Amino acid sequence: MGSARKERELVLEHLAELRRLPLGGGPEPAFRERLRAELLTATLTEEAVEPAPAPAPSRHRRSPRRRPLLSQLATFGLAAGMMVSAFATYQSVPGDSLYPLKRAAESTLVRLSPGDAERGERELGSAKTRAKEVASLLGSSEDGPLVSKTLKDMEESTRAGISRLERAEPRSPKIKKFARDQKEAVEPMLQELNDDQLAQAEGYLDYIEGLVAPK
Repeated sequence: MGSARKERELVLEHLAELRRLPLGGGPEPAFRERLRAELLTATLTEEAVEPAPAPAPSRHRRSPRRRPLLSQLATFGLAAGMMVSAFATYQSVPGDSLYPLKRAAESTLVRLSPGDAERGERELGSAKTRAKEVASLLGSSEDGPLVSKTLKDMEESTRAGISRLERAEPRSPKIKKFARDQKEAVEPMLQELNDDQLAQAEGYLDYIEGLVAPK
């Protein structure tokens, strides 16, 4: 496996962990420590495989020794920048400049999942994230079209996730648990929605209530 592919998979793994954080939270200490250990390992490996500089014929023989340090600083700087960018992307909400990157990362994680069960769970995770985004948008100056669009995206992710999960795990208890959690998340928003948004939300609630009804 090439180094570029390993780096891509590592970034995707960290994005997946960031998605599981509650909105407004930060990475767990264990996650930060593991990331730090991975970066140190990558830096030491890079220094170990870097060829030794040839002796310089001039009297300035110490200057090549700075290269490993500069390489290490560049590695840490790049990794830190990636983590800051990833965390800011995860925290973004509809209307933010980084929000399209957040949605692209979610779509990538779904496509890279190995089967319908995992893809379905990731889609349902996206639906839960959309519900939190709706709650954060209510009452803001950008309420309105963004809320309606996010409600629509929430329903699309829910239907896609349920369809995949039902194919992989018929009558899975995960479906009922998701429906209960989403009902608790969406119902408190109803009184803050306008008429069109209310119709969207009530239609969504009717759909997920059918998921927990006895069959």
